[in-house]
Amino acid sequence: MTSRTRVAGTAAVMMLAAGLAGCSDDGDGSDRAADTSKGTQQGASESRAVKAAYSRTAAADTARMTVTSRAAAQGKSVTVRGEGVMNLKEGDSRMTLTAQGQRIEQRVLDGIVYQKPPAAQRSELPRGKTWMKIDLARLKQSGSGNAGGQVSDPAEPFTYTKKVSDRDVTKVGSETIDGARTTHYRVTVDVKALAQGDAAKGEQLRRQLGTSTLPLDMWLDSQGRLRQESIRLTLRPQTKDAQKTPAVTSTTLLKFTDFGTKADVQAPPAQGTVDVTGKLAQATKSPGTA
Repeated sequence: MTSRTRVAGTAAVMMLAAGLAGCSDDGDGSDRAADTSKGTQQGASESRAVKAAYSRTAAADTARMTVTSRAAAQGKSVTVRGEGVMNLKEGDSRMTLTAQGQRIEQRVLDGIVYQKPPAAQRSELPRGKTWMKIDLARLKQSGSGNAGGQVSDPAEPFTYTKKVSDRDVTKVGSETIDGARTTHYRVTVDVKALAQGDAAKGEQLRRQLGTSTLPLDMWLDSQGRLRQESIRLTLRPQTKDAQKTPAVTSTTLLKFTDFGTKADVQAPPAQGTVDVTGKLAQATKSPGTA
């Protein structure tokens, strides 16, 4: 696999898992230490705002979303851009991803991911099939090392901040995002939250990322709704030839606009769809997994 191919693959990983949106440098909240009582009160207010963002954003029902992910390794980079709509309450979404002149259509419905690859990449699909179907629950149960990697649900990031403590949140300042006045917060997220209770996966992520926490940046509007998330992280290879495999740095930005927009998401025609969950699980199964 060439460096550019590896970078492109990782860019797609970050788009679809995407939601991991939001990182820059880590914040430990030390700037609040001078005045203990004021700092505690402010920290509590900030954490309440961050934890409430999930329900307040979902209360808007729907929104238009854009995602931009850039992955770089060994001086080469690939940028993947996506745009579409999301049902914020149900987590269903419909979007188009573009990278290197190629377009991928994606729909997420009831925990199932449907992807329509470019025509040039459909040669491995059965005759007459244009859509791939991936069941995320089955993928996770299979023990696949990919069960939250290459294929994931854009709605996942919402769940990562629901249990943050006061000390995990720092108020950065106020900024205007797409014409909306927002408050910028930096949140320290435990890597285990990304693993959704899977201890083995949590440890694997910790090794890949080289840290047990990640800083998540969130911009909330005056109604407490999420307008923007961003993340920058480095994935380190966990293979036997790790020294020959470059680490990949990924930066991902997720935005929500046009709350209340129409977001009708339907599964593609069954006759044109092939279930590739089992094949994908086998191809990405973690070493040592039966």
